[in-house]
Amino acid sequence: MKQIPTTLMIVFMVFFTSHSSGQNIVKLSVSDAVNMALNNSIDLKNLKLDEEIQAYKNKEYVGAAYPQINASGNVTHYTNLPQFIFPTSDIQVYQVLAKEGVKDKNGNPIDISQATFGFQPISLVAPWNYQAGLDVQQVLFQPDLFIAIQARKAVLDFARKNTEAGEVNVKENVTKSYYGVLIARKQKEVAQNTLTRLTQLHTEMDKMYQAGFIEKLDLDKLSVTINNTSSVIHQLNNTIHITEAVLKNTLMIPQQDSLILTDALTMENIESEIMVAESGFRYENRKEYAVLESAIQLQKLDQRRNKIAYAPTLAAFYQLQRSGLRDNKYDVDGSGPWFSYTSGLIGLSISQPIFDGLQRRSRIQQARLSIEKLENNMIQLKQGIDLEQTVNKNTLRNALDNLKMQERNMHLAENVFEVTTKKYQSGVGSSIEMLQADTEYQRASGNYFQALYDAAIAKVSYLKSLGKL
Repeated sequence: MKQIPTTLMIVFMVFFTSHSSGQNIVKLSVSDAVNMALNNSIDLKNLKLDEEIQAYKNKEYVGAAYPQINASGNVTHYTNLPQFIFPTSDIQVYQVLAKEGVKDKNGNPIDISQATFGFQPISLVAPWNYQAGLDVQQVLFQPDLFIAIQARKAVLDFARKNTEAGEVNVKENVTKSYYGVLIARKQKEVAQNTLTRLTQLHTEMDKMYQAGFIEKLDLDKLSVTINNTSSVIHQLNNTIHITEAVLKNTLMIPQQDSLILTDALTMENIESEIMVAESGFRYENRKEYAVLESAIQLQKLDQRRNKIAYAPTLAAFYQLQRSGLRDNKYDVDGSGPWFSYTSGLIGLSISQPIFDGLQRRSRIQQARLSIEKLENNMIQLKQGIDLEQTVNKNTLRNALDNLKMQERNMHLAENVFEVTTKKYQSGVGSSIEMLQADTEYQRASGNYFQALYDAAIAKVSYLKSLGKL
């Protein structure tokens, strides 16, 4: 048998190790990232579980309105029978004998005073007893149950709106994280291109220096610029790692996976989304507003529950019971006779609150004041939404204006750098001018991408204020 070469074994080990690490490549657009986060977010999963819990609570409330049927049974054996003292006397016998004229052995009439009196313990309980019963209860009207059944839809709707509000927060966080990674990568790409360009220029200038056409000082200045650019790239790498880690954590995917972001971020995309979103705003589009509306509705139902609690509770009931008893005397076969009988009853019960020390009245007033607080919060929320839209709209407008200006500056700085570089290479420009132009170009590029990121974040905040995120 041929031996497997050591090199081939190492290749196999590296291959299987890399695949067993579980690293995947994940391609994501913004919408893909949002959908993934909505599916994987632990907070949203818990909110959806709250919805399910509330749905089962609603079924619990409905179940209380159905007949409640219970069965019971027991068998008992008295090891010592309960007894009570029963008075005994033979006076009646003496009375009869005296009346009949009967005489004693001495020929004397019977003397009633010779009758005896005493007490005898007796028991009227059989040693063995059993009972089997069926109990049926049906609520005909119960105030709090009546309101609870009416409130089922409102309570479940409140839970759903809480989930929707949580989804908006997830969308906001994911979108901002996505754009953060996108911008950091783009900044690194520009810095990397700059480093490549400067490195090539350094090679050319080194040849010129070797030929004696430039001074070493010019070459050193370029080296400093290259080192600074390398430092910027290193910082951007750290930024990318952090922003990617945040995005992966938000998406609930393993940190070792690689992300490929397929969407591009441009000023045109930002402006087009804003034009579509600005039409037809309604306060109800804001999930916080919808949640507060549901809270007010629930508080009004609670107030009604306390008011209707003055009404009586009415219920019907039916009971069927089979009972039996026997003594300790057994037949030859080990059994004995049981005396059994069946009893049943049916009826109505009513409970009417009369006076509770004004507790219920106090609860009604508490509910009324709570409604007023929520209505005040609604007014404040509307004002806050109006302010938020005004601020975010102005912030977005300023961000877009700044983005346009920074884009023009970047193009101008790029053109200046290219012209300055050509002049220097032609021998009619100085190295200082070229390096200054390169520094300005890098600064303009950084300002542009920062402005692009600011505009994207402002867009997200504005869409959220419109309830269109």
